[in-house]
Amino acid sequence: MRKLNKWLLSSGLFTLVLFLSGCVKTGSDGQPTGEGIIYNLLVKPMSSAITYLVDNFNWNYGWAIIFITIIVRLIIMPLGLNQSKKSMIQTEKMQAIKPQIDAVQAKVKEATTREEQMQAQAEMQQVYKENNMSMMGGIGCLPLLIQMPIFSALFFAARYTKGIGDASFFGVNLGQPSIIFVVLAGVAYLLQGYLSTIGIPEEQKKTMKSMLIVSPLMIVFMSISSPAGVTLYWVVGGIFSSIQTLITNKFLKPRIKAQVAEELKQNPPKQVVTPRKDVTPTAEKSMPKASVQKNASNKGRNAGKQNRK
Repeated sequence: MRKLNKWLLSSGLFTLVLFLSGCVKTGSDGQPTGEGIIYNLLVKPMSSAITYLVDNFNWNYGWAIIFITIIVRLIIMPLGLNQSKKSMIQTEKMQAIKPQIDAVQAKVKEATTREEQMQAQAEMQQVYKENNMSMMGGIGCLPLLIQMPIFSALFFAARYTKGIGDASFFGVNLGQPSIIFVVLAGVAYLLQGYLSTIGIPEEQKKTMKSMLIVSPLMIVFMSISSPAGVTLYWVVGGIFSSIQTLITNKFLKPRIKAQVAEELKQNPPKQVVTPRKDVTPTAEKSMPKASVQKNASNKGRNAGKQNRK
């Protein structure tokens, strides 16, 4: 349930950032009004680049969209690879301390009082702290926040650049929805999801299955009513993401696993054992106050008799 809530929160933030970062105001004719920082800084230059390629190199609008998408993706790729690297390192280290995490989670489930729950949660934080790890994943939201406005700008440039609506690409009208491009986009992102599962434990694959299905469905849902020029952007983005994921899992991941394994060999995970407070009521605590006082009085009288003897 916790994983599901985390995924829903991440998806909600992703969607929110996507629409807020790339929001473009349009007039009654459905075209951009030219207002907004994102439009003037990102969308307009990308749109001008597409038009420049078509006018000066006699390119088709489809090829221009593909070229600009690839160039932008190549510029963003180091950021994505760095994010993937941090995620992999975190995952490998998590596997090393998993026995401790499982033991603490069992204590949390078995806790019957508020004090025991707080003690178990404190122990969980201590496990992460002693092993120099973050409970939030240590990846951060900054890479995502940087990428989203750029991807959104590409989306709107493909949608609103003048001339795209009247152009065709391999017989497909870029101004009208295309079921062919929709299917290609869905397959591309489905392939990217499958490639992302290479080399991960079976238990983790099970938790990712729903995400692997939902992501392509979201792309298909957004593309099915969009012009083919926009869907072409999703197709190219999906293919590029698949190639990037393949490179990451086939070449980057083995190196990271070896690096983390060597690091853990030299610095094994620290065992954290938090002593539990004894919350079991003592005999005197469980006795009524009057009985405790009576026992104390009797002990005093007995001690006095022994002294007189």
